Amino acid sequence: MPRIIFRSANGEARAVDGSVGDSVMETALAHNIAGIDAYCGGACACATCHVYIDEEWMDLTDRPGDMEDAMLDFVDGRTGASRLSCQIVLTAALDGLSVTTPAHQKLV
Repeated sequence: MPRIIFRSANGEARAVDGSVGDSVMETALAHNIAGIDAYCGGACACATCHVYIDEEWMDLTDRPGDMEDAMLDFVDGRTGASRLSCQIVLTAALDGLSVTTPAHQKLV
């Protein structure tokens, strides 16, 4: 069961357990993580699940695909660490994954 650490922009952290095969977004919704609204339900169509991947996890979460990359063009504060959490599928290798919600999204 991979554990994910969700951080708010102000540094508050909350660790939750996810399930292999679920997305980071699904895990956030299941645990009522503020700042992950997921209006499109994971269809990569709204960017309301934007997170920043901590640098140490970048290689394990792959690069955004073309559709995700296009959606990220619409988010405020896009950086090289930006991802849509609906597009990151949990694996055992992601146990301990740490992500941060952008400042303009709700706090944890």
